[in-house]
Amino acid sequence: MLGALLAEARFDRALAKPRTQGRMTLSGVGLHSEPAFKAPKLHAYGRDEVVPITAEVTGEAGNPFNTRWFQLNGEGYTYSGWVQPVESNYQRPAFDIPSEGRRLGEITVPYSITRLQPSVRAKNGYRIYFGSTHWVTGLRANPHEKSFWYEIHDDHLHMSFFVDSADMRLVPYDELTQLSPEVDDVRKYIHLDTATQSVTAFEDGTAVLTARCSTGGKGTKTPLGEFRTYHKGPSIHMTNDGAPGAGRGYDLPGVPWVTFFTGTGVSFHGTYWHNDYGTPRSHGCVNLLPEDAKFLYRWTSPVVPADTPYLHRPGTGTRVEIVSSNA
Repeated sequence: MLGALLAEARFDRALAKPRTQGRMTLSGVGLHSEPAFKAPKLHAYGRDEVVPITAEVTGEAGNPFNTRWFQLNGEGYTYSGWVQPVESNYQRPAFDIPSEGRRLGEITVPYSITRLQPSVRAKNGYRIYFGSTHWVTGLRANPHEKSFWYEIHDDHLHMSFFVDSADMRLVPYDELTQLSPEVDDVRKYIHLDTATQSVTAFEDGTAVLTARCSTGGKGTKTPLGEFRTYHKGPSIHMTNDGAPGAGRGYDLPGVPWVTFFTGTGVSFHGTYWHNDYGTPRSHGCVNLLPEDAKFLYRWTSPVVPADTPYLHRPGTGTRVEIVSSNA
């Protein structure tokens, strides 16, 4: 049973293999002659520029747990924490969308510009990024442009946008089932150490996932204690816009694989806006690579039906233990 779980986990985490492109997550990302912050700067990239990753090397630590640098375009080096590894995996349109339902879709290109109508000439919506997930409610053809567009619905904004079907894949139903369903929650738990910025999932005392994370930063620390993963959703538009005392605002559509464990919205989730795991930098949540967040989402309970945006089951869930080994 454990062997089968690990085999499926390896399959599910196949996207963790080195990717061939990097998207700049902020403006002014420096390209250096050597993998060090004080090395001569050769170039500065703008946000959302996409550049070939030609090598991964060890260099100066950007945080205590991250010494990885990317060689870009064979020319110089950039600290990996500022660069989202991506691919450009273009898709064929899929037609198996329920007439009165929804399918989960995942972006497979560095970023996609949504439109307010199914046309490249239509007004832009927001940008959505590699690994983010969105609810597809329909497929629209544009015969004049010979193109297909997925209609996605944003439950937070209560409006729809259109995505070029080449930029998104519909997540197969078998990727939304629970991992190791025969093992009950008494035999599973998640251990998070904020001091080492690490998450480990245990089954019968054996680690089945170990991942680096980013927990809450100064003023928004991730709470310590014991919790349960009692509410979940595979795609959540996260924002603190208008929240009292929210401080620096954020607005993040399509946050993937969200496993909540507090009533205030603290969760494990995938992250597309940075790659600097190992340093506290969130607003309280536990930032993970999307493939690691997906593992936890599928491995924990409750199980969210494939067409359900959000499931809330108080009194249920997989146990989560959060500690700080420095305390």
